[in-house]
Amino acid sequence: MRNAEYVIRITYSVLLIPHYSLHPMKITSIESILAPRGSRNLVFVKVHTDEGITGIGEAYSCGPELATVEVIRDFESWLIGDDPHNIEHIWQKLYNYTRFPFGPVNMAAISGIEHCLWDIKGKALGVPAWQLLGGKCRDKVRVYQSCGGNTPEQCAESALGLIEKYGYTCLKMGPYSGTTRVDVTGEWLRDAEQRMAAVRNAVGDDIDIGVDIHARLREPIRAIQTADVLKPYRPFFIEEPIRPDNIGAMAEVKQKMMVPLATGECLTTKFQFLDLLQQKAADIIQPDICLVGGMLECKKIAAIAEACCVSVAPHNPLGPVATAVSVHFAVSTPNFLVLEYIPDDSPDRRNLVDEPLIVENGFIPVPQKPGWGIELNDEYLQKEKGYRPWHRSFVTNEDGSVGFV
Repeated sequence: MRNAEYVIRITYSVLLIPHYSLHPMKITSIESILAPRGSRNLVFVKVHTDEGITGIGEAYSCGPELATVEVIRDFESWLIGDDPHNIEHIWQKLYNYTRFPFGPVNMAAISGIEHCLWDIKGKALGVPAWQLLGGKCRDKVRVYQSCGGNTPEQCAESALGLIEKYGYTCLKMGPYSGTTRVDVTGEWLRDAEQRMAAVRNAVGDDIDIGVDIHARLREPIRAIQTADVLKPYRPFFIEEPIRPDNIGAMAEVKQKMMVPLATGECLTTKFQFLDLLQQKAADIIQPDICLVGGMLECKKIAAIAEACCVSVAPHNPLGPVATAVSVHFAVSTPNFLVLEYIPDDSPDRRNLVDEPLIVENGFIPVPQKPGWGIELNDEYLQKEKGYRPWHRSFVTNEDGSVGFV
């Protein structure tokens, strides 16, 4: 009798569990939505299926977003009728059939589409995307935000305000003001030290501070000098100390400065990251999941880095969908370190999605809803969508020569 009762209980429990299956479905259309925000246009992507499940993603805002939209439109004609569950197959199809090495526009387009496929699969199975990526490695995701201000005092005040509002345990800052002449070494070093000292003294020793040089220094020796000046204030990392084009030069900087070096936001493929890591040119890599081909490629890049004893701090300056995708990556990646974050609680960003992921005491909780766990706010985007021409700031040195941005 007890055995029969046990069987009945087990059977009843099984009946209560929702059953999901990955029966074949077909892609019916792919849609791009441009949403002007701040100084750029966010590029959202939707993949629709014959089962009524729609996946969402975000492509990188490279500058010529209209070009990215056109690439996505072309890729749509390649994928109509394909099963969205075959993510690797679709990725290889888009990458290999293009044949020529990809730049940021093409890789941004692939990334946005690939995100949608994971969202579809998670929704079809009724599980958050991180469950499909090996499960969770952590219970919450550490994030950081950049503080600003032209003077050291303003920068310190901004840092304290962010910590008070969001509870961050990590921040990032620029080592120069809008008027700092990067071509004058003495001025650059003085400004960098004063700003870093002001922020460190304001926030204390328990807050990590990343420093983003934005590749504005040309010569490796000047980056090394900057690291020496900042070292006493214990930077969490120094990001993009020089241009990322010459990996050998970046390796020289990394080997000679006694501060962790972070780079990688401009790289677009696992092959470029392999070169970077083989030359031992980074302590921390910063792939952008909206630029390197999407989730699966970012996981491959992270695995290469893990084998090289390198951590991953993803680049994430875009919209709330990019943040959600990056959070699922962070949850499921063992060598994840910290995630760049732009708050989604401001009115111009809060309305882009139904329920953005929000920081709690410096961390984002692990999402529990199926797929990415958020949806685009279609009604709002219909009113707000469009295109705003823009370009990055034009930096001119004192002698009239073109500087770096």
